[in-house]
Amino acid sequence: MQIEKGLLAVLLAYLLGSVPTALLHSRWAHGQDIRSLGDGNMGARNSKRQFGWRAGVLVALADIVKGALAVQLAVLLGLPEIWHFLCGFFAVLGHDFPIFARFKGGQGFAATTGVFLSLFPFWTLVGFTLYTVLFLTTHHFDLAASIGMGTLAAAEMLSGASLAVMIFIIGILLLIPAKKWLDRKRGPEIAAGRTGVN
Repeated sequence: MQIEKGLLAVLLAYLLGSVPTALLHSRWAHGQDIRSLGDGNMGARNSKRQFGWRAGVLVALADIVKGALAVQLAVLLGLPEIWHFLCGFFAVLGHDFPIFARFKGGQGFAATTGVFLSLFPFWTLVGFTLYTVLFLTTHHFDLAASIGMGTLAAAEMLSGASLAVMIFIIGILLLIPAKKWLDRKRGPEIAAGRTGVN
């Protein structure tokens, strides 16, 4: 029974992660398809570049909430900790490859932050604060994100996190550059009709 409940939670986490927040915002608020604008990425950074800081923050917050809720779903169902991690991973996977947008999503930084916020609240807040300060001062996303998330990973390791937890942290963080590389290789989608929502 626990396995069935866990698998259901993982499925729901993936579907929650698949909600295309940047696309919904661009369509509802601006009547445009974010995938046909800028670099075509369906995330907070592209939303900020196209529609301003308010749009970027709104999309980022929505994606953070998605990740956090996916983990809390497993918590509310009373599932063991392994399912908390699995739900978080599949929420990010859903954000990166959303079933509701033909598997072409964002790069997962905000969704990952939400997952970490539920699993490692203190060091996630420290890392995210560091990221925010660095990004606002340097305007270099990759540098700020690497240092912010690297701080979280290092802190968890030094605090005695298990090998399994460290593998999870590193694995989910590696999804971000992997998805970025995949997006560059595939190239941005210019014609919105080719990536219409199912």
